[in-house]
Amino acid sequence: MRRTLPIALIAAVATSIAPASANTAARASNQPWPRAGTLVVGSVAARVAPDPHARVAHVFRQFRSDYRPQEILAVRETVGADGRVWDKLSLPMRPNGRFGWVPADTISVTPRVTRIVVRRGERRLRVYRGSRVMFSTPVAVGSKGRETPLGSFYVTARFVPDDSFLGTFAFETSAYSKMTDWPGGGVVGIHGTSQPWLLGRAVSHGCVRVSNAAAEELSHLVPLGTPISSVR
Repeated sequence: MRRTLPIALIAAVATSIAPASANTAARASNQPWPRAGTLVVGSVAARVAPDPHARVAHVFRQFRSDYRPQEILAVRETVGADGRVWDKLSLPMRPNGRFGWVPADTISVTPRVTRIVVRRGERRLRVYRGSRVMFSTPVAVGSKGRETPLGSFYVTARFVPDDSFLGTFAFETSAYSKMTDWPGGGVVGIHGTSQPWLLGRAVSHGCVRVSNAAAEELSHLVPLGTPISSVR
């Protein structure tokens, strides 16, 4: 005589063997976006689509060339062609505005509630937490032909500069300009200045300059991975 399992038991067994990716997606979707963090693997290829066979757009390594952990910013996630959960990352590379997908289990990220908005025409930077303005300060931006780029970026590093030209505190961002005041050129920074009389003007090579007092205040408000919007 054949025995049949009760319907409730069948359902419980089915749930227990459901794909891990689907369960992960359901759990992860409860947290807000964007999320920032680091890699939990030595390196990972970011692909143009959430598919292990898609073209590689960028390779992230756990540590940067300066030995700092590589900070990443994830903006959303989905279940990929392979049934795994994939996260969409902002790519810190040229050209600006590119994104790539990595398996969610290769990174560790948590929500970021603070964000920076740079209004290029107004020459002003504001820090928001949710919809609330936490801090506002005048800035100097890129001059004609070397404009501070517009778009969505994030903070990739924070440090006290050795060069007084960069002021008392500095943030490296994922944005690139034609040529910047940044060591080595190209990367857009947000930093203090040894020339505060130039604030409110378009005079830099693409970086966003703030007063040293503002740079110190930002050092307390802006964590790694903070999203940045640069607008007209």
